[in-house]
Amino acid sequence: MCYPDYPELENTNFNIKKMAKPTYKELLDAGVHFGHLKRKWNPKMQPYIFMERKGIHIVDLNRTLDCLDEAANAMRQIARSGKKILFVATKKQARITVAEAARSVGMPFVTERWLGGMMTNFATIRKSIKKMNNIDKMLADGSLTSVTKKEKLTLTRARNKLEKVLGGIANINRIPAAIFIIDITHEHIALAESKKLGMRTIAMVDTNSDPNLVDYPIPANDDASKSINIITAYMVEAIKEGLAERNSAKEEKEAARS
Repeated sequence: MCYPDYPELENTNFNIKKMAKPTYKELLDAGVHFGHLKRKWNPKMQPYIFMERKGIHIVDLNRTLDCLDEAANAMRQIARSGKKILFVATKKQARITVAEAARSVGMPFVTERWLGGMMTNFATIRKSIKKMNNIDKMLADGSLTSVTKKEKLTLTRARNKLEKVLGGIANINRIPAAIFIIDITHEHIALAESKKLGMRTIAMVDTNSDPNLVDYPIPANDDASKSINIITAYMVEAIKEGLAERNSAKEEKEAARS
């Protein structure tokens, strides 16, 4: 597996506390090893499957741990370079976890619905975001005092609808450098758009999906909330570490100038 190319960062020496990777037992307790029924499997997941038990495929957690290292390293380097990573999870059991995780590190996210063209037709999406921001501005500065209550209510509802779908990407002005996905089969449109644009792809990949579609697949149960939580938490820690290294580098440069 190849890491992202950030050669200018490879030899930097930061004094940052390293994140704690989940242990084999923690992954086991979170049910990360439970895959799908054998009849639903994708044969390309064979290298990541340990065994079959009662008709269900069991993920090899040793491979999961190896892939976590690669994915975390990619996340850290991207964050350290100052680029954005888009979090995507529209499944009910993942929405809250992923939205909170992304917010905690200032990353964009989509957890309600992926609009077709959200990345490949980003210019149009930006127009919708601008419309939402304009409504916010009008509501805040009192410029809607001349409209009727019904018109104001209609605008407020339109704004809330836009916020629900686009709120997580409202503050980005360009296409993110990478995307982190929970369940690439469920989010196949998001994956296809990100690959078309050359974004780095990092994802939890269950036994019913094709890991070859992702730059950094993490073989894991992508249906159970505990499994999603533990994997997402580790990815967030990797980003935090990258951001800390970036800030440390800035401080060292500023200190060198003075």
